[in-house]
Amino acid sequence: MTDQKPSGDIKDLLAIMRRLRDPNGGCPWDLKQNFATIAPYTIEEAYEVASAIEANDYAALKDELGDLLLQVVFHAQMAAESKMFAFEDVVRAICDKMIRRHPHVFAADGAKTPEAVTVAWEEIKRREREGKPARAAGLLDDVPRALPALMRAIKLQNRAAEVGFDWPSAVHVTDKIAEETRELAEAAASGKDAKVAEEFGDLLFAMANLARHLKVDPEDALRAANAKFVRRFKAIESGLAAQGRKPENASLEEMEALWQKAKEQEK
Repeated sequence: MTDQKPSGDIKDLLAIMRRLRDPNGGCPWDLKQNFATIAPYTIEEAYEVASAIEANDYAALKDELGDLLLQVVFHAQMAAESKMFAFEDVVRAICDKMIRRHPHVFAADGAKTPEAVTVAWEEIKRREREGKPARAAGLLDDVPRALPALMRAIKLQNRAAEVGFDWPSAVHVTDKIAEETRELAEAAASGKDAKVAEEFGDLLFAMANLARHLKVDPEDALRAANAKFVRRFKAIESGLAAQGRKPENASLEEMEALWQKAKEQEK
């Protein structure tokens, strides 16, 4: 393996991972890992992919996609060692799923618009859940707990909406947000930290619900807001640096003026 350049065939990566996990001469760190210890790296690599896309850094995207693929191969190798399933089973399962969930492509079945495809996709997923022999007892039980909180909130709300438990419109959600905002202010005034945290969570949950009704991805929206904050704060730093100063030596009013200038220049 070390004497030849990898061909780009997935078999090369599978062979490398088998070698790393080989008790006879493999990597001590890789051998020590299990599904639970690798899971955080899997999540991190997915975020690295998203970060490269956000930065339009497609050279980095190639590398990050490779890192994410390695995570899939790592999990599959550990599963194969335990005789649970092999990498080929992972590939076969996702191929079957993609064909099953795209009847409009592979079976010439109906849906012709993106909206119709989305509706059909969710209906197929619902039937799949109902067909599982070990289906969770409750409608929400199989929504993964390890998802980022905002993403899980959306999935929980979507699942409940399937059976009609949903606000009729975004207007009703904004009323709920106003209610939760008042309750958060009251909790803050009471000085009870636990109650403040609870009400803050309720407000975030309501905001996620509004994003869902407005068809806005809250993760994407917050990511964009983070980028905007970084961009404008850098403008503050640059403006002060031109004066030979740093933010810690400036007043809030001075920094706010530079912030507003950066905001105006973005229009």
